[in-house]
Amino acid sequence: MENWPHKHILTLSNFSKDDYKSVLELTERFNSLNTTGTKKIPALQGNLIISIFFEASTRTRNSFELAAKRLSADVQSFTPSSSSLSKGETHLDTALTYAAMGADILIIRHSSSHIPFEISKRLDASNSKTSVLNAGDGLHSHPSQGLLDLYTLIKFFSPKLLKPEILNSKTILIVGDVIHSRVARSNLWALTAFGANVILCGPPTLIPDEFIDFVNSAPTNKMPDPILARGSIKISRSLEESIKNSDAVIVLRLQKERMMENLLSSTRSYSENYCLTPEMLSINRKDIPILHPGPINRGIEISSRIVDEYPNCLINEQVSNGIPTRMALLYLLSKFKKQI
Repeated sequence: MENWPHKHILTLSNFSKDDYKSVLELTERFNSLNTTGTKKIPALQGNLIISIFFEASTRTRNSFELAAKRLSADVQSFTPSSSSLSKGETHLDTALTYAAMGADILIIRHSSSHIPFEISKRLDASNSKTSVLNAGDGLHSHPSQGLLDLYTLIKFFSPKLLKPEILNSKTILIVGDVIHSRVARSNLWALTAFGANVILCGPPTLIPDEFIDFVNSAPTNKMPDPILARGSIKISRSLEESIKNSDAVIVLRLQKERMMENLLSSTRSYSENYCLTPEMLSINRKDIPILHPGPINRGIEISSRIVDEYPNCLINEQVSNGIPTRMALLYLLSKFKKQI
């Protein structure tokens, strides 16, 4: 953990197994603080962390800010409506301004893909020591959500001793709007890294056939894939068929705000075919875990009965696990800074 190799955390496509394990081990350690009653530690005392959310967020923003505060960092939040963006300032100039104020880490969320990459490149070009942590960019990447989902699943399957290898050969079903989901893309990198086989289930308009080659064709910063052997990706158009032998299900929200075309004939038709209900879940005949990154459209992608009554619905655990996961990421970036 003393040799964290990444100045910025922008994507999971360049994470090695050691990188994942460093995050998971720290997440477990920070999570264990809850059992001791310790709410705050001085690990990042004196560090300035700026939360720059150009896009609205509830869970991710608050989770990151709580994580930073629990590490005793100084936290400053950026509010677009009361900023110089209204006067014509660019997102890039906003980020550079905060870096010039002495920010150690910029947590950046933007509705357009690759904005955190652009900002990190400008900072590096100016020899800035400020790190960038991607909190979600367009349709591209959401590293912290992918990592907390990974931790949540491993913790479910291996509760006493955290063993990422427990995912090897397990079948993880991801249902829904994959084409608009940066969460799904980060999940694909993280889950296949430890040998999980992923089934993507949904209509062709939301899961094009090209996704079957995602981890083989998506760019990894022109570097070789650090994972030598990944799990597989398959595509299914039938929830009934794909759920039969799945070991876990990740349900995705229909992101209607991102749909530039009429990709669905109707929400009702989608729900009839792809909404996860207790009846559909019973086809599996196992008590499998259910995840959802939120916010939830009840009755559209998932039944309220599953959210409220199914014992292995892990949505609240995902929210809880988000804080120690993000504590781990902030801590690791601070370790990189001490190396330079």
